[in-house]
Formats: sequence, C-alpha cells, structure tokens
Amino acid sequence: MGYDDLQEGSTGREHAVDGTPEPDDAATAVPTAHRPVRSLGRRILRLIRHMAVLLIMALVVEYAVLPLIPGIKKSLHALGSANVGILVLGLGLEVAALVAYVQLTHTVMPDPKPRRTRLARINLSTLALSHIVPGGTGPGTALGYRLLTQEDVTPVNATYALTIQGVGSAIVLNGIFWVALVVSIPLYGYQPLYGIAAGIGTLMLAIFGAVVYLTMKGRERTVQLAGRLARKIPLLPEAKLTNLLRQIADRFHSLLVNPRLMRRAIMWAAANWLLDAASLWVFILAFGKTLMPIDLLVAYGLANILAVLPITPGGLGIIEGVLIPTLHGFGVPKTAAILAVLGYRFVNFWLPIPAGGITYLSLRVSRRNGHGRLRDRDLFGPAGPA
Repeated sequence: MGYDDLQEGSTGREHAVDGTPEPDDAATAVPTAHRPVRSLGRRILRLIRHMAVLLIMALVVEYAVLPLIPGIKKSLHALGSANVGILVLGLGLEVAALVAYVQLTHTVMPDPKPRRTRLARINLSTLALSHIVPGGTGPGTALGYRLLTQEDVTPVNATYALTIQGVGSAIVLNGIFWVALVVSIPLYGYQPLYGIAAGIGTLMLAIFGAVVYLTMKGRERTVQLAGRLARKIPLLPEAKLTNLLRQIADRFHSLLVNPRLMRRAIMWAAANWLLDAASLWVFILAFGKTLMPIDLLVAYGLANILAVLPITPGGLGIIEGVLIPTLHGFGVPKTAAILAVLGYRFVNFWLPIPAGGITYLSLRVSRRNGHGRLRDRDLFGPAGPA
C-alpha cells in the first residue's frame, strides 16, 4: 500500500460482514514501529540486571570475603610499595594466557573453524558469564555452544570442541598439580587439602576415562542405551541423538589416533595454566617477594582444582581463601600474599567481566551487520527436534 492509498483509507475503516472492524495496513504497522523500542528496553533491562549482579558480587567480596582474611586492613597501606612495571607485566601474562586458551580452542576445533579473533571474543564472552553466574563452567559452556553455532560451526563440532577444551584443560591442570605435589611433599610434608584436591582430580580423570571408553570401546552399546532413553523422552529424536553420539565418537577417535594434534592441544592447555600461574608469581614479585616455582604450582593447582566445585562464580572466595594461606605457608609474608592474590584476581577474575561484555556486544553487532547469521541452532541441527 502506498502513501496516497494510506491517506485515502484513513477516513474510515472497512467492516467485515459481522460488523467488526477489518484491520488495515496502517493498524498492523503500529506494533512494528514499536518493536525497536521494546527490543532496546529489553536490552537495557538485561544490562541493568547484569550490573546489579556485579554490584551484589562486589558487595559480597567487600563486606563478606575480605573481612575474613586476617590482616587485610593493615595490608592496604602497602599498596604504594608495589612495582607498577611488574604489575603491568602480570597483566600481560594474563592476556598471554587467554591467547593460549584461544589457540587451544582453535587446535581442537574441527574444520571449518572460525577465525582466531572471533574465537577470542567467544572465549572472553563465555569467561565473563562464568564469572557472573554460579554453576561452574556450565552457563559459560552453554553460551559458548550458542555463539559457536551462530558462527556456522556445526552442533557436533561445537559440542566436541567445548568438551575437549574444558575437560582436556582440567586434566592438564591436574597433571601439573600432581607433578608439583610429588616434588613438594618430601620437602614440606603432606597437608589435608592436598588429599581433597587429589580426590577431585582423580574423580575428574575417572569421569573423562569413562566417557572416552563409552564413546570408543563401548560405542554401539552406549548409542543403543541413548536410543532407548530417547524413546522415553518426548521431543528427543532418537535418530538424531544416536547420530550425534556416533559423530562425537568419531571425532574422539580422530584425536586419539593423531599424536601431533594431541601434543599441540596439551601444549596450549599447559601454556594457558602456566602463563596464568606466572601472572600470580609476578604479582608476588611486585610486592618484593620471590617464590620457588614448584611451591607456586602447588598453591596454584590446589586453589584452581578446589574452585572446580560449583559453589561460587569463577571460584570467587575459594581461590582467594586457599591461595593466601597456602602462599603464606610457603614463606610469603601475609601482607604480600594478600595484596598479590587480590591484584592477581583483579586481572584474572574481574577484568574479564567488562571485557567479555564488550566482546559479546561486538559479536551481536557484527552478526547483525552481515558478518554472521543471527540465528539459534539446537544440539540436533538447524531444523531442531523432529
């Protein structure tokens, strides 16, 4: 309908046979005009909710976590003694750790894969969500899956890459911790927390081993069991689920029979953890104290393995509560330990939140501008469950 036709039709509405007004084009165009306003309002409300969560978390840290750390108030005056150049180096090492994690994602992602710059933005977005929402890495993994599939990564490849990335990285962390523990125990003795961390690591390895066995050796039996379960669950397509499991098993097999790919994945996962630990070591150095690398790795591995428990977002409070006394037990003065850990956690935990929010918005803007398709795909493919 053109502009002149709209003007002519504006003098009155045509009526249907039963006397009810017949909606014209102008009437149906009104809701469309308000859609951008409603969409903007929803985005503003989401932003307000996220900021409220961040504010609550900051208040919890300020008034609940920090007062539990002995000597925190007496330690704050020592901030002025920190070496600014070394602190900047610690920030640089943290950025390098994130780059190594991007390389890990790129290594395990089957072809075709997104560019590294887009993978970096996806990783940072998921990291930010994991630092906001409790539940371990679950919410971040779900967001990562959605963002990857919106980048034309197939659902199977996205599921496989996120599984290998997360579980494989955790296994490498446990390996680093076990090596450091074997060296450290004869020197400093056994601590009860070591057993707890070792138990969590062993459980994770057992779960991963069971998954590998079920998808490799017991593949057909697992697929048949999944098919029987799918038949009992509404809207869960049996054929697509079993096909998904077979494809994931094929990708597991291709990884295990490719030693070069395995070495690269382990190398980037280890680089991610070691660069992150080096950032903590540099923050300790900035306050005038050095620490043996093996002691650092024991404290670092202990804190990060215990942080796997989905109690707080990103191990907030758990990592600080483990690192500070452990570092102090290894000879770092309490003041230096407190300030170093809080500075490290600022670049490790807090900075990725606003950075991830910015990268998430940039991904949405780029997709709307034609650099990707703004759509959702579920686990079973573009068409969804049959």
